Amino acid sequence: MKHILCGTLVMLSISSACAALPGDAVDGQRLHDANCVSCHDSSVYTRANRQIRSLDALKGQLQGCGHMVKKEFSATDTQNILKYLNERFYHFQ
Repeated sequence: MKHILCGTLVMLSISSACAALPGDAVDGQRLHDANCVSCHDSSVYTRANRQIRSLDALKGQLQGCGHMVKKEFSATDTQNILKYLNERFYHFQ
């Protein structure tokens, strides 16, 4: 019983960490696929020498990318893309 309880607590901790960042990752992926892949593929998120090392850096990069694709993302869109990228690639929180 003790092992089951510990395992449940670990799973709740993992779920809480992913849920801590607000947004809709599914919509974030849709926005990402519609706007970001015209400049790069997902290898920029997984390369060994990636420059993004924090959630704040990821937010800043996303703002810069919006300028590159001449798209002004709403605050909700930005949060959704951040949630998608963080859950899928970065795992900062």
